[in-house]
Amino acid sequence: MADAEEPQFNTLAERIAALNKQKNFGSPEVAGKKPPPPPPPPPSGRPSQGRSQIAPAVTVNGSARETDADAPPPLPRRDTQTAADASGPPSLPSRAGSSQASPALPPRRQSAVAVPKPSGRRNSASSEASLQSTMSSLSLTKTISSTTSNGSGGTVIHKLPPVCDMASLPPLPPTRRELEAKARDEAAAREAAARQVPATAAASQQPARPSLPPRLPSRPAKPQPPASTEAAPRPTPKPAPVTVQIRGFGTRAEPPRMPARPKVDAAADDAPPPIPTASRPSAAQIQAIASRTVPAVPSDCWTCRDWSGPDGVAAQHPREGLPRNDAVGYLARALCDPFQSYNDKARAIFTWFHHNIAYDTKAFFSGNIKGQTPEETILYGAAVCQGYAETYKAIANRAGLECVVVGGHGKGYGYVPLKRGERPPPANPTGHAWNAVRVDGGVWRLLDACWGAGHICGNNNLFKREFSPVQFTNSSERFGQTHFPSDSRRQFRSDGGAITWEEYIIGRSQGAPVEVFGNCGQEGIAEDSIEPASKEISVHSGQVVRFQFAKLCEHWKSDKHGLGLPPLFLLQLHGVDGRKDDIIPIETDGFWHWADVLARDLGAPGQSVTVLQLTSIDDQDARGVTAQQFLSKKGRYKMAWAYIARWDLV
Repeated sequence: MADAEEPQFNTLAERIAALNKQKNFGSPEVAGKKPPPPPPPPPSGRPSQGRSQIAPAVTVNGSARETDADAPPPLPRRDTQTAADASGPPSLPSRAGSSQASPALPPRRQSAVAVPKPSGRRNSASSEASLQSTMSSLSLTKTISSTTSNGSGGTVIHKLPPVCDMASLPPLPPTRRELEAKARDEAAAREAAARQVPATAAASQQPARPSLPPRLPSRPAKPQPPASTEAAPRPTPKPAPVTVQIRGFGTRAEPPRMPARPKVDAAADDAPPPIPTASRPSAAQIQAIASRTVPAVPSDCWTCRDWSGPDGVAAQHPREGLPRNDAVGYLARALCDPFQSYNDKARAIFTWFHHNIAYDTKAFFSGNIKGQTPEETILYGAAVCQGYAETYKAIANRAGLECVVVGGHGKGYGYVPLKRGERPPPANPTGHAWNAVRVDGGVWRLLDACWGAGHICGNNNLFKREFSPVQFTNSSERFGQTHFPSDSRRQFRSDGGAITWEEYIIGRSQGAPVEVFGNCGQEGIAEDSIEPASKEISVHSGQVVRFQFAKLCEHWKSDKHGLGLPPLFLLQLHGVDGRKDDIIPIETDGFWHWADVLARDLGAPGQSVTVLQLTSIDDQDARGVTAQQFLSKKGRYKMAWAYIARWDLV
């Protein structure tokens, strides 16, 4: 069958339209696919032809498909063998040349700065285009920078930075490795030079470091006294601290004895040379130093603080002269208004209770304790611990002080200490009350106005009015040894911590503590410094027992803070097997007091050892009496003393 004649197309557009028309005849329909939409209606003015006319089958891509009658005839199959003989399609018509020439581009304005052509091989990160551009991707949306300017013709002139000369840049600082290597080389060079310098030359050189100051001229040797048969007296060497161990308790370092100060003979020929007049201060310097007022006692030491001002004001307002209406407000103004310091206000209220409120022993021992208001306590003049604390709080609050009542347990009258090895009872912090007041600096201080006013005598169960300032001046740590609050936050310790109920009940004595008497605080003795801390002492331990105690603080002076001249303290013994009673003076250095005695010399089991305070000799006040004066009058004059502390021998 001869191939159909290929239609002829005059233009390329006609051929493309014919090919596009053939695309409507695709491959045979696949079963299951949606049939194509119906053909569009024929244009107006053209008779429609039905689908009954069978169009000649056209083979497209190897498949026969019916075509419409109006479709152009299919393209004839090209025979590649006879393609050379067959006449090809006509050539495209030649395009007529345009008679209008394209406009010429305006000449490019040369840059004001000539861009040097990069010479040499560059790294991959550099390019010649970067040398001719002054706009980065970050400046596309910004105005033209200072490196560009507008010419007179509206053109933009780019001004490039000057060429960087690498030779003009300053050298980089040396690295740490280079510095270390240079230091090693210099050290090695110095060592080599030092080895080569002769010893004489090295001695003549100036030393690198300044020499030590010249030595002080030695004093002339003292002439030795002539030899004698008696040994020359020498000052007592300072003994090492004595370690005391009592019935299995831990050891404790004790204060050493003070060596005797040697006497200085002013007329001796071996006196030190006179002080040069050039080093003597002038009269003006001496006067300037003498005019200085140096406080002898730190202002924050409550033990040694001068409380004479508030104590004197507290004694001027007896309870009997107070108004019956608003007694609390009157006391707040009368006791606290004269002072600016919260410390003095709190002290004045504390001291007033000692002069005016007694402990209600009748209500305490009968068990008929009734609650009463602060006004009733002031007018009645007696109360128990709760009444003291509530009244103190009422006066302090009216005076502008922040004060609270603290309830808990107190080791006061009726307290029975634990025996050795006895377990502490369950926690029961009740039965007593005291106060916490905020003073200068925002510090909370603990005080007990009830115990500070006096105490109950054990013989007749009567109240003895006796001022105890330590119940106001004690630190929170010392106060906590005899007071345990029900709220542990009310301990107010300086370290911010809190002790437990077991630690409070057992105490530092690990059993029954040493018995301490009331005048201990009046003489400035710290109860927590008394040793041995345990009440029982074994006479068969074979060791030396150290009896000791110290002042409340290093500033405490008996004549300034106490009751007068320093008293003399004595130790009462009973000898071996309790057959020789004796009283010996206790040594002191002004702060510590101590006496060392063999355990077997204390006495027999069942007896007691007592620290005494000498009060009178031959009916005369014994304050200020020395140990030598006591020994010279011992057994010859009538003497009296008071108890300080007592231990039991076992």
